This record gives sequence, structure tokens and C-alpha cells, in this order.
Amino acid sequence: MPTKEEVFDKVKDSLIEALGLDDDEVTPDATMVGDLGAESIDFLDIVFRLEKAFGIEIPRKELFPEDILTNAEFVEGGKVTETGLNEIKTRMPFIDLSKFEEDPVVQDFGNLLTVSDLCRYISGKVGAAD
Repeated sequence: MPTKEEVFDKVKDSLIEALGLDDDEVTPDATMVGDLGAESIDFLDIVFRLEKAFGIEIPRKELFPEDILTNAEFVEGGKVTETGLNEIKTRMPFIDLSKFEEDPVVQDFGNLLTVSDLCRYISGKVGAAD
């Protein structure tokens, strides 16, 4: 069972390799899209590298809730509804939605996921110790 520090180090290495980043660019608070420049295609590479590094399987819908963000049941007027927010919270308990909840514009969702969120997700999958 890896420590949370070991999880961060492996996540960081995976992001550096997948996105061609410098070591100092990958910080816990860096957002995957806004700060690190990850695009849709990059996430496939990132997921592949994380699965390999940790020996786990990452179901796409656990990290990428497109089915929620494109569903009229969960989105109205370009914003995620209360029902949609609850669905995201259920599926993605590792992500901090507090700022997004203030103005849940669908387009802004991509800028939410941070390196720290990704580490919390991986830690939950591998049972990381403090």
C-alpha cells in the first residue's frame, strides 16, 4: 500500500511524461486543464499511465462525467442543475465542487480537476496510507 506522498510522486511523474511538463509545474493545486494544459486526448494517455503505474483500472466515467454534463436531466441553460451536482458529488467524491456550485456553468467544469483531486482519487483506489 503506497503512502499519499508516493501516490503524488507517481501521479506527478505520469503527468510530466504525458504532458511534457517540467517538474516544478506539477503542484497539488494545479488544475489539469487550465494550469497544465491537458486536453481530451491527453487524458487517455494520463489514464493509461496511471493504470500502469498503480496496477489499477480507471473507468472513464469515474473521472470524466460527460454523460452528466451532456444530459438534459442534469443540465439546464448551460448550467448543471442541483440534481446534476448531486450526481457529480456521488460519482466524484474526491473533487472539491464548492466554487463550481456557486456558478455551475458546464463549460467551466473542465477547469475543476486538480492534481490533488487526482491524487485523492488514486489514493482511494489503492488504499493509500498517510
